[in-house]
Order: sequence, then C-alpha cells, then structure tokens
Amino acid sequence: MTAPPPNAFAGNPLDRAGDHREDDGWITDRLARADGACLVMVDGEVLVEPGAEGEQIAWIGPEIARGVSDADRLFLGTWNDSPVFAVRLAPHRVEARGRLIDLRTAAAVLPGAEAAMAGTARSLFDWHSRHGFCANCGQTTQVVAGGWKRNCPDCEASHFPRVDPVAIMLPVYEGGAEPVCLLGRQAAWPEGRMSALAGFIEPGESIEEGCAREVAEEAGLRVVGSRYHSSQPWPFPHQLMIGLICTVDSDQAHANQAELESVTWLTRSEARIVLDGHHPTIKAPPPFAIAHQLIRAWAG
Repeated sequence: MTAPPPNAFAGNPLDRAGDHREDDGWITDRLARADGACLVMVDGEVLVEPGAEGEQIAWIGPEIARGVSDADRLFLGTWNDSPVFAVRLAPHRVEARGRLIDLRTAAAVLPGAEAAMAGTARSLFDWHSRHGFCANCGQTTQVVAGGWKRNCPDCEASHFPRVDPVAIMLPVYEGGAEPVCLLGRQAAWPEGRMSALAGFIEPGESIEEGCAREVAEEAGLRVVGSRYHSSQPWPFPHQLMIGLICTVDSDQAHANQAELESVTWLTRSEARIVLDGHHPTIKAPPPFAIAHQLIRAWAG
C-alpha cells in the first residue's frame, strides 16, 4: 500500500542539526557560508515569487541573515549540507523582492516541503514574540541555539519552543442503517463551513482521554473506541493536531452552544458530496487542513 502524502506543514526536509546548533561557533560558521539560503517573513507572512510550477519561496542569500539581530533570525537546518535560515523583516525591506502571502495561502500554493519550512519559521517566531521574559524570574531572556532556545542570564533557566497538542477527531456512529460521521460548526467560521471536532489535550490526559472528553463536551456523545489517523504541525501559532477517527455509541448528538453553533450527521455518500464542493449548504474544511483529510479517509 502506498503511504498517503504528509499533511500540509508536515514533511520538512531539513536536517535540524539538533546536535550542533547548541554550538554558537558552529552556527556562526554556517551564517558565514556563501551557499546558505534564507526565507523571509513579515508580520507572519512569507515572501514568495513565481516559480517553474507556480509560486515558491523567494529564497535570498545568507547576507540578509547576517544583518539582523539574533531575535529576528532562525537557523532552520541544513538542506544537502547547505544552511537554511529564516529572518523577520520590516515591510519596507522586502519591496520588489516578491509578494507576501499568509500561511494558509502558503499551504495551498507552495510545494509541500517549502510550506513546512515556512510553518516552522512562523511557529518559532511567534514563540519568541510571546516568550521574551523568563517565566521563572521575569528577566529578559537571550536567544541561543540558532533560535531554538532562550536562556535567562539571571536565574540560568532555559526555555524551549512550545508545542500545544490538540486532539482533532471525526466521530462515527455505526449502529444505524448505514454509518454516519459527525461534523460541527463554530459561529465564527465562514458561512456553511463545518469540520471535525477538536480540543486541546489537558495536563494529565492521554490523547484518547482528550478525544473522549471533547466529544462529550461539544456534542454530548460517549466515545467507545478511537484510532489514530495522522498528525499535522499547525503554525497558528504552534499546535500539533493529532488526528483520530472515533466511534460513538449513539447518534443523539447535540451542540454545546458555548463551543459549537450546530452539528450534523453525514453518510459516506453525503460526505463525498461535501468534499467535492457540491453540497447545497455544507462546505468542507480546506484540503490543507487535517480535518479535510479525516473526512476523506472515512468517506473513502
């Protein structure tokens, strides 16, 4: 069986060089090399340009990375032994170099490997923006390890990039005339959009327990089994979406109005109509979202 392609923002091809990036001298040497490349971000958007098969990252030489502070530069890794950096610039510094696109657009138009690199950079820059001070003593922290760590010079605490685990699940009921899956809708979404259910994993909770709790809270259903499908790094700001298809013991779902505006059951044939964009009222989550892939996997 052929393995499915990785979800959007997964499949980063870089060697992150975790065994080397703690060495400041090693990072400095990579920064000085002429064969490096740099992607540019401005206010969370990535700089792109036309390529042979559509848009691609507008790669810029390493000299631009040498001209920014440690707080605005990341060492992303190496690609065929060549160093790859990301920098955060002001808008006026990228004029005429390409166009800026948001990361959701990037997931849809960039090659998968490039979208994954841009997503990594977005998540790391966002983490730095939110963690400039030591959570232990409140002092300003310093960027080290090529942007993969912040150290406190006062209490010597080390802080590492945060990843928030999220269970995202497609509830399925198999006790009726034919199997059905449940989609939910948040009021803030675009008109007609419905998706899988999701929620953060809480401290002291397994993935399966988080899945069961969220389905009970959001739709009033009891989960009796679950299976893992795939995962997706989600750089909004730094989540790991853990995709599950779960079985519930009833089709008597009701939306918790504090979290969902409505819920609906779909048969496999109805789910395929939604995925194809032909349903009269329901719109599927975009293909780059793991929720779309969960629905597609179940609908066959």
